[in-house]
Amino acid sequence: MASQIVMDHTGDTRHLFNKQDRAEVAKAEQRFKELTGAGFTAAVRSGPGEQRIIRSFDPTAEETLFYPRLVGG
Repeated sequence: MASQIVMDHTGDTRHLFNKQDRAEVAKAEQRFKELTGAGFTAAVRSGPGEQRIIRSFDPTAEETLFYPRLVGG
């Protein structure tokens, strides 16, 4: 099972999907597009304690993290 982890002000929400199920992959891709379109940054783990930002959906990623846009000033 692959996961998409969405971080926000309340903590995190985890969405699991089977990478072998086309319908679940399509739903995960749609979620990716919605979140990145809303300003979230997407990253995949590339090693222990390491992440790599991605700009397009990667159906082979085991874990994708979504971070909200930082606000400050």
